[in-house]
Amino acid sequence: MEPTGSISSTAKRRRLPPDERRQKIVNGAVAFFAKVGLEGKTRDLATHLGITQSLLFNYFESKDALIEAVYAQVYIDRLSPAWPRRLSDRAVPLRTRLLAFYTDYSSLIFEYEWMRIFMFSGLAGAELNRRYLDHMHKMILQPLLEEIRVASAKSMTPDMEDLWNLHGGIVYIGIRQHIYRMPSPEDPSQAIERAVDRFLQAFCVQVSADMS
Repeated sequence: MEPTGSISSTAKRRRLPPDERRQKIVNGAVAFFAKVGLEGKTRDLATHLGITQSLLFNYFESKDALIEAVYAQVYIDRLSPAWPRRLSDRAVPLRTRLLAFYTDYSSLIFEYEWMRIFMFSGLAGAELNRRYLDHMHKMILQPLLEEIRVASAKSMTPDMEDLWNLHGGIVYIGIRQHIYRMPSPEDPSQAIERAVDRFLQAFCVQVSADMS
């Protein structure tokens, strides 16, 4: 059986359209860097893909350019542009909005490739993590913090650190599974629901009317 992300011998024998070839390289690079880390060599990646290193560099001028494509596919392209609008829709109870967001978000990030590349990137001190977290801060967490402050008791308003603690705790469910290989919920929805409810109750946000 060929390794995940490799280009089959049949694919090598026919000339692929440039866009299709490029996408196969990116898919293979995602699997490769998730396994070995961002320090993995392009020579080894080309071997893994069953292509020459020179062909790889026909599509990506440098390793950094390839990693940018991996970053876009695994992280940025998965962020829904609808999330900020949905999180700010006050016609919907805040608890419902939070649970809908974290249900969608966890289904995207609780994956081997997402978790492994993110951890490798952080350990390598790569700029990718900082850019992603800054993007999350501006796109999701800052607007969400305002929604929580509006809904909470005025004497109990959370700050950004409180929200990062909620967010990080939910992300940790995936870290346990894919990084530490420790037991984790097969269905994380209940753990996410409890975490959201504890957070909202801590800041005196009504949750019972929205609970089934």
